[in-house]
Amino acid sequence: MPTPGLDARLLCTAALEIDAATLMAHDELPVGEAGVARLIAFSKRRLQGESVARIIGMREFWGLPFQLSPDTLEPRPDTECLVEAALRTVADRTAPLRILDLGTGSGCILIALLHELPNAKGTGTDICPGAVSVATRNALANHVAGRVDFVVSDWADSIDDTFDLIVSNPPYIRSDVISSLAHEVRSFDPLRALDGGEDGLDAYRRILTNCRTLLTDEGTIVFEMGYDQEADLLQIGNEEPFEVTNVISDLAGLARVATLQRRTRNSVSKAT
Repeated sequence: MPTPGLDARLLCTAALEIDAATLMAHDELPVGEAGVARLIAFSKRRLQGESVARIIGMREFWGLPFQLSPDTLEPRPDTECLVEAALRTVADRTAPLRILDLGTGSGCILIALLHELPNAKGTGTDICPGAVSVATRNALANHVAGRVDFVVSDWADSIDDTFDLIVSNPPYIRSDVISSLAHEVRSFDPLRALDGGEDGLDAYRRILTNCRTLLTDEGTIVFEMGYDQEADLLQIGNEEPFEVTNVISDLAGLARVATLQRRTRNSVSKAT
């Protein structure tokens, strides 16, 4: 739903380097030439379809501020379902868990989890050095830098540890669908964070293969997925030593997050 009034307020406060309370409290404010120039530039970018968050370089996620860059996906509210699902798998939030976030981008998922799990430690990987730099700055800004490492890696190729919880919001859109996405997404989100290959499932196959050696015996994998990919994940999991144990819907009621665990000898395949 368009929010022109909110967009205008956010762009004004960022361009003029003031807070919302100051803007609301004054009918007139001296803005100066620099402020006018920034506001005009911001307005042009918004009219071209760029999101407000990308223009101001910041987006809130899980109640925390996250810096963005052209190298990072813009965090969206539906992805908070992944954080919620991951937290539901944790019996003791004070436990010293080890968390791996594959394709971390801005680091928002891992940092949100570390914010809720005070004794957990995390590792985040991304193939893009620019994204790793942004995630590192976000960890520092959100006061978890001492408990997380971000590394440049093609998924988990550079990782040889084991983890209690593995999370990922991988690219899962079919290549032939990219051109039909909203202009705000296809033109400004990094393609590598969107394109999941011919069937949208390339990343899941890579990650689940990695998870054979990375996931502890009692560990859990939590994926964000496309609304129509539940059956595919069931099948891929059954081709690996994993089973889907839960599927959670997003705010629109669409299947959005899947949790997986190692299949036990007595477990029954859920694939159809």
